[in-house]
Amino acid sequence: MIPGTAATLSGAAYVYGIVPARTVLPADASGVGEPGADLGLVRHGPVAAVVSAVSADGALGTRRDLLRHSRLLDAIARTTPVLPLRFGAVLADRRAVVDELLAPRQARFAAALAALEGRAQFTVKARYVEETVLREVVEREPLIAELRERLRGQPAEATWYERIQLGELVAGAVARRREADSAALVGELGRWASAVTWRPAATEDGVVDAALLVERAAWPSLERGVEGIAERQAGRMRLRLLGPLAPYDFSNELMEEN
Repeated sequence: MIPGTAATLSGAAYVYGIVPARTVLPADASGVGEPGADLGLVRHGPVAAVVSAVSADGALGTRRDLLRHSRLLDAIARTTPVLPLRFGAVLADRRAVVDELLAPRQARFAAALAALEGRAQFTVKARYVEETVLREVVEREPLIAELRERLRGQPAEATWYERIQLGELVAGAVARRREADSAALVGELGRWASAVTWRPAATEDGVVDAALLVERAAWPSLERGVEGIAERQAGRMRLRLLGPLAPYDFSNELMEEN
């Protein structure tokens, strides 16, 4: 995400993201703070910043504020290109939004927004059903199956090192399986995306977290495709599809390209 500039002046402008100047904001959306602040646009040429007023004594940083920030950006992304800013981006006032943010980057913002026209991000989170994958490992790794059987019924104190070895073998086998499954899943998801980025999931049962930049016309096909993958992997892997979302995982790359 594009960084903002911190400020603590009264009447400061909280900035959510950058959009085309023609953008119409969602009618039911509200900004950060209590109660949710009124939203507006600060325009400069073909681009605009989505902003709300924030006072110096208005404490930000609650979970509710973070959710309002992300939900607003996601709501915009359903119909309009948007470059999201990090949560907490504040400038001194609306004039500073133009002078410090929009004017110096107008051409880059406009080009990145043009590249996002008709696209939004979807995120796929894949997690293992652990007992199924562990059973696969035991069934398909003879050394693991043999060592596991040899340790069955043996006292833990007398087989401590062997049990450590077994744990390491299982962890290595699961890691190899995760690498293969991640590559296969990302490759299949790429059929519906114009760009893909992914990382191994951070959780113990995680397979992959994949971000897809998807053309609007392909959204229904992606949803059906993920449903099909989930059906094939039922009992072994759980998939969760999130979107359409603001392009959190692609905005920096788009800015660097333009």
